[in-house]
Amino acid sequence: MQKPVRKKTASFALKSRRPRSRRGAVHMGRYRLLQGNGWERQAMRAGYQAGKRRSTGARKAASQAYGSWLSVSGIPAAQRFYVLPGTAEAFRRGFERGSRQRIPGPLLPPLVGRPSVIVSACNEAAVLPAVLRELRRLPFHEIIVVENGSSDQSYAVARSFPGVIVIHVPERLGHDVARALGAQMCTGEHVLFIDGDMPVPAEQLSAYLVAADQGVDVVLNDIMPLLPPFSRQDEVTRCKTFLNRMLGRDDLGANSLTAVPHALTRHALDTLGYANLTVPPKAQSVAISRGLRIEAVHTVNVLRVNRIRKTNRGRDNPVARLIIGDHIEALGDAMRSLGIRLQWGQVSRAELALRRNSL
Repeated sequence: MQKPVRKKTASFALKSRRPRSRRGAVHMGRYRLLQGNGWERQAMRAGYQAGKRRSTGARKAASQAYGSWLSVSGIPAAQRFYVLPGTAEAFRRGFERGSRQRIPGPLLPPLVGRPSVIVSACNEAAVLPAVLRELRRLPFHEIIVVENGSSDQSYAVARSFPGVIVIHVPERLGHDVARALGAQMCTGEHVLFIDGDMPVPAEQLSAYLVAADQGVDVVLNDIMPLLPPFSRQDEVTRCKTFLNRMLGRDDLGANSLTAVPHALTRHALDTLGYANLTVPPKAQSVAISRGLRIEAVHTVNVLRVNRIRKTNRGRDNPVARLIIGDHIEALGDAMRSLGIRLQWGQVSRAELALRRNSL
């Protein structure tokens, strides 16, 4: 008896389980909506046509053509960064076919400002090379590694990459202080922050660079599609959501400067001050209260690639306690600046309970 033929179904480029949280479902729906509109297919066709027309300088011509296509593509401006890695790769492949020349990826639209990147590293000799190799695929003005408190060969590994600036601190600073130190030393118009234990494909990081270059002051990693329902979220995630809600940015969910990758413009650095960068929730509170443009632009699965250590494992671990304390400090600072009711004004106890329980 002949076996029935199973019909093939189209699959999305983003492979993920169905999001389990309500807000996560909304964010994941944004991906599916955009992919369903065929932006990548349109980008590939446009890239092919542009490749056939190009004259000289294939890489530069591809970048300029992609930037021009983005401006007229019809992709909603608020969602453009979500699909940028996919459309850029599709455009690049189409351009290669049209021009019959190899175009190294990732492809970015022309950048106006010079981007810098800060890498915080402590005992990351095994993983740091993979991190730096991905970063060197992007047009960074400078790559700065803040190597602190290492007892392995992290310093030697970082120095082995030509052009990489290494700041060596014998004492362990922690990621937040190391990032603040690197930010104070960098000279770019916008800065990407990433950890040395977390290799992220350059194609995904490109979304953060483009967003900052196009005026997003605080560019966050959108972790919402990765989270479980609120009832199963940990204390740190709930603190992030609570802080954003108290400051009138419920749309950010649990997205926060505590998660990398994230990027800041020079305007954001000058507004926040380097001292506030050592306490990321406090920096986010200041950014919101000062009216900076803050957006979560792309999802990098930090839950999967983040290195598990003794200090960040299990309930009530030292890292969790530190982050919760940072959020308490941020709330206290915001109350002193904006008043104890923050953005809530005069709210009845019943309304307060309703809003609280709707989390």
